Amino acid sequence: MARSVSILGSTGSVGRSTVALLEAAEPGAFAVEALVANRDVATLAAQARRHGARFAAVADPAAWPALKAALGGSGIRIGAGAEAVEEAAARPAEWTMAAIVGAAGLRSTLVALARGGTLAIANKESLVCAADLVLAAARDGGATLLPVDSEHNAVFQCLQGGDPRGIEKIVLTASGGPFRDWPVERMAAVTPDQALKHPVWSMGAKISIDSATMMNKGLEVIEAAHLFALPPERIEVLVHPQSAVHGMVQYADGSILAQLGSPDMRTPIAHALAWPQRMAAEIPRLDLAQLARLDFFAPDPARFPALRLAREALQAGGGAPTILNAANETAVGLFLDRRIGFLDIAAVVEDTLAAMPPCAPQGLEAIVALDAAARAEALRHAAGRAPPG
Repeated sequence: MARSVSILGSTGSVGRSTVALLEAAEPGAFAVEALVANRDVATLAAQARRHGARFAAVADPAAWPALKAALGGSGIRIGAGAEAVEEAAARPAEWTMAAIVGAAGLRSTLVALARGGTLAIANKESLVCAADLVLAAARDGGATLLPVDSEHNAVFQCLQGGDPRGIEKIVLTASGGPFRDWPVERMAAVTPDQALKHPVWSMGAKISIDSATMMNKGLEVIEAAHLFALPPERIEVLVHPQSAVHGMVQYADGSILAQLGSPDMRTPIAHALAWPQRMAAEIPRLDLAQLARLDFFAPDPARFPALRLAREALQAGGGAPTILNAANETAVGLFLDRRIGFLDIAAVVEDTLAAMPPCAPQGLEAIVALDAAARAEALRHAAGRAPPG
């Protein structure tokens, strides 16, 4: 029988890759239950019609008239706004992709987990902001949580069949982004256009900027600590420019298992989509002979302070990771709008963390309130800053 699938965030980078895998799969292997986008009606409507989705929703209520016109006569149920997104997450799909970027994806992630089934999580911010709630929702709903970030999926694959008690540490790799060799002085003048040009991966705007600052890797350290129940000191980050090794696990006997593949998000998505089986995917194969070498080195803390800030937030616990994420999302948005400089992103995050006590929020509404307060605080610290030139 066809495996029913919902994609929360179907028009973003991860969502489009998931849809592409569905299209390339054997006929009848998958059936689309629900698709969700923010406001990209044209792409959402085309996906919904092509795959016969039962439900399609946009998060932006202003996009409702356009979606209604685009899907008129199709028989596909439609919705708009936050309630419609949660309705999509609650629909009876066996497998759900959580790919709404940022803290905005938290509520729908919790709804999908409460329903049960399998949740492929590409929305790392949900675990950063509300790990206890997410893991409790998965446990209470009897849901299976599968990591989709390439690094966490790589570690997950290396752990399969292994005794978790024998783990010495895990290693998350990072490309280093477009500025891994730049002096800090030069990075002060970085523009959004430069920061969006990732040397290896094709990603959305927010994740591309996070990769350039290495905040993305910091958020992944926090995510890994919760996914794999490991203390921060047993999670290592190495810069690996070739992006061929995505994650490693070092065991107590000295063995290191690594997962390699082309830098293409369709690989970890395909792994999660077919799990516990494997599915064929038309993805360029990694040619080790052509690659010839694999380089690894420690990230420069002066060039990438965001990684330090993430580790400090994880160590502090409580609401610190929520504050970190909210401040970072705010600062990245301001940088993309050319209202602050590139180096100001980490500076705004650090100032916000220093200004707010990391009290542990109790429950979803408390987390939402802390998130809002941290965004307001980040805006206050960003005021008066301006991009160079």
